Amino acid sequence: MPADLPAFEHAARLVLMYGLVPLWLLAGVGDWLCHRATQIERNAGVTESLLHMLMLAEVGLPLLLVLFLEVNALLIALVLAALVIHEITAWWDVHYASRRRHIAPVEQHMHSLLEVLPLAAASYVVVLHWDQFLALFGRGTAPARMALALKAEPLPPAYLAGLLVAVVLLAGLPYLEELWRCVRWRRRERDALLAQATRAMRGGS
Repeated sequence: MPADLPAFEHAARLVLMYGLVPLWLLAGVGDWLCHRATQIERNAGVTESLLHMLMLAEVGLPLLLVLFLEVNALLIALVLAALVIHEITAWWDVHYASRRRHIAPVEQHMHSLLEVLPLAAASYVVVLHWDQFLALFGRGTAPARMALALKAEPLPPAYLAGLLVAVVLLAGLPYLEELWRCVRWRRRERDALLAQATRAMRGGS
């Protein structure tokens, strides 16, 4: 069994790096397209878009930590806490949006992926650093390491650069565009109401 462990770890890292993380990004693009199709700016608007930005941060920040820092008990605790917060925000998002716009089955499927994939990725991180996960709860033989430090063996620079570019292009920019659409529509509606009120006042005077 110990002889197979390095091969298992290598396979798990490949699945995590080139499987789960890219799938999460693609699911985010799919969800953004669903929001465009339902014209989110005309119904759920800025509030829901801000919730999407919040969920992106709740997953994106732990991702960055795992990419650049040594995974230890403290980092695992931060990742697990972020997952819990993300689930609460996801419930809040669907509860808010479902009362204001239609959420089609395809969007519901995107939501499922966006919830399950971070959980799966965190599970891989835990399995790959099982000693520190146990140490977090005072179990196992290894002491819990509670300091944030850069990885002693960084991930390949080409992978990091490609992933960061993908995060910006497939997650950051689309959801910033969505927020801008929602803000612009809110301003347009506010200006229209102001103009209508002004005409009404002039007509009544």
